[in-house]
Amino acid sequence: MLGKPYMYAGETPAGFDCSGLVRYSYGRAGISLPRDTQSQRRMSVLVSMHSLREGDLLFFDQEGRKNSHVGMYVGNGRFIHAPSSGGKVRTDSLNADFWKKHFVEARRV
Repeated sequence: MLGKPYMYAGETPAGFDCSGLVRYSYGRAGISLPRDTQSQRRMSVLVSMHSLREGDLLFFDQEGRKNSHVGMYVGNGRFIHAPSSGGKVRTDSLNADFWKKHFVEARRV
């Protein structure tokens, strides 16, 4: 889904928001997840950064809202997410200053 456009409330390849991308991706693997970030957080279990596995959910605090953004770990210190209006689905490094500053927790489905 890399390069697909960001779309508020989007959950199809026509456009994704962050939780829509997570839901769609897990659905392709046969796992049903809730639609919103908070529900995805509640139904997953906390894991340490040292034990991350591909597919683990990464939650970020943006605009002062705890757990307002979610991405999926893809390995090698990187994650995939639908970043914001006008953006496209992309991968980023967890070691980037912005993401380190806003990281809240990692969770596993």
